[in-house]
Amino acid sequence: MGFGFLIYFVLIVAIPLWAQFKVKGAYKKYSKVPSSSYMRGAEVARKILDSNGLYHVGVEETRGVLTDHYDPRSKTVRLSSENFHGHSVAAAAIAAHEVGHAMQDQEEYAFLRFRHALVPVANIGSNFSWILILIGILASMSQMLLLGIIFMAAAVLFQVVTLPVEFNASNRAMDQVVSLGVIRNDEERETKKVLNAAALTYVAAAAVAVLELTRLILIYTGMTRDE
Repeated sequence: MGFGFLIYFVLIVAIPLWAQFKVKGAYKKYSKVPSSSYMRGAEVARKILDSNGLYHVGVEETRGVLTDHYDPRSKTVRLSSENFHGHSVAAAAIAAHEVGHAMQDQEEYAFLRFRHALVPVANIGSNFSWILILIGILASMSQMLLLGIIFMAAAVLFQVVTLPVEFNASNRAMDQVVSLGVIRNDEERETKKVLNAAALTYVAAAAVAVLELTRLILIYTGMTRDE
């Protein structure tokens, strides 16, 4: 049991660290490689948005490193300073990926809508599940533990639903940068490496969440068996 827990602990720590290592490595490498079009990330985002009729979506600079995101409330693509001003393959890939989310929003992409609907439930699950779980385990209250698991399952579902949203945005990004001439054919491999590395963070988060949920379900079944 102790050895099994050790393996589990190593996995939930190692998986996210490995994903972060891959992301930072790919970003560091390809942020130094200028794209053939030499367009800034902001220009790439604007070009893709305008080419798809999304004139109302803004492009803004935001602080931080790899803080790039699309804000569906204000209809704004926000790019970190290095990607907003950068001319690199990495900047183009990340800018295009965030525009992919804007395209999903415009088309009311089903998984994106589902994820948005899950936000309030997932927030509640993330904030309160562990309180219920700890009480359930420490006080040997299986029903309290089960309630915590149900709340946690909502947060895990959010992580899982995020995967098709992110992969779809990356696929859209590749299609756009190729069709609009932002990158050349020989740059497709480099662009895919950046997008795939970024996707690993979501895969890792989902994998860890599913592992943790599975462990808690096993604890619950053991507890009810003892009762």
